[in-house]
Amino acid sequence: DVGGALMTDCARVMLFGGQQTVDQHHGNPRVSVHGPGFSKVVIGDDMIDRWEEYLDILVDSVFANSGRSCINASGIWASRHTEAIADAIAQRLGPVEPLPPTDPKASLAAFTTKGVAEAMHNQIEDALRSPGVTEVTAKYRHGDRWIPHERCDYLRPTIVHCTGPEVPLANTEYMFPFASVVECPQNKMIPAMGSTLVCSAITEDPKFIQQLLDAVTIDRLNVGRVKTVQLNWLQPHEGNIVDFLYRARAFQNSPPPAH
Repeated sequence: DVGGALMTDCARVMLFGGQQTVDQHHGNPRVSVHGPGFSKVVIGDDMIDRWEEYLDILVDSVFANSGRSCINASGIWASRHTEAIADAIAQRLGPVEPLPPTDPKASLAAFTTKGVAEAMHNQIEDALRSPGVTEVTAKYRHGDRWIPHERCDYLRPTIVHCTGPEVPLANTEYMFPFASVVECPQNKMIPAMGSTLVCSAITEDPKFIQQLLDAVTIDRLNVGRVKTVQLNWLQPHEGNIVDFLYRARAFQNSPPPAH
């Protein structure tokens, strides 16, 4: 196990992996572990009846960079209109097809490790048998979700609708354009959402905004017309790398100026 040997000998380790990896090293001060983002867009009750105005933000948050980033939205939460929201996003993303990597219009990233895309596809198919979840993209795409090729595989965008946060797929993340549209009362959203790397909140409700600001489970909060993938690099949500890799200390070679 090369990774294990490196971690034994290194004083500081930056580690990237799935939720199992995160859980394994949680609380270890030597390890800066980076796992799934579970980033989300939440729509407040004050704005939900105007959700169509924000459709581009929802689609881009899910689909930008082929859904590969931890800052891509894997969940869209609202108290109502969730079936209509899921259907509108599915109409946009369902028809997307894989194109050759050299095609300037290619928007889906390939899976080059054999078996990875198939495993994700099978996991989703199993989860879709649970009550309370419906795939919405199936009726808009031409063919299967999993597209195997000789040297790589593709997964077409997948949008599912969940009737509540207790549905297994309501808080799930995959490395392709996958998102769950979850119906949940606003007053229950924050505790039900769990860990959230980026939360884009479409609301002008000051009470709800303050609750989101107070939520320790949200690492990066956007309020207003901001996609989850639009970052201000002067505000690193996980701190600066030098803070972890180096120890701060003071130094002077002359007396300090008089106070």
